Amino acid sequence: MMKSLFEQNGGTYSDANGYRIPNLTVPEQPEYEIGVWGLRRLNYLKKHRRVIYSNLLTSGKLFEHLHEIDTAAFERSELIIKQMMTAEGVTETLKVENPMLWVQQVNNIRNRVDEIIREELIYT
Repeated sequence: MMKSLFEQNGGTYSDANGYRIPNLTVPEQPEYEIGVWGLRRLNYLKKHRRVIYSNLLTSGKLFEHLHEIDTAAFERSELIIKQMMTAEGVTETLKVENPMLWVQQVNNIRNRVDEIIREELIYT
């Protein structure tokens, strides 16, 4: 009997009530810390990019991908926040003189940066 393409590539089958069921397993994946950005990316892939999600999952690269996105998004957001705070004059002096205005401006910057990161890294 001729081997299937699956068997030619090292795959095996189990017999169950006369049916041949492929023995499929997901490759072992190292443990990664996944933060809020990685979880947002995971949620996006599951809902809107199911093929990419399935490919990453079955290849064993999903958690590595999520970790890379999480790390890049965190570093990028910290950089953009610092740059925007400098450009908009949100300083420690303002924090001391008018704490409520400082909080308002920092929250505004964080919200804008959140949108930038989502567009550049999460939803692509």
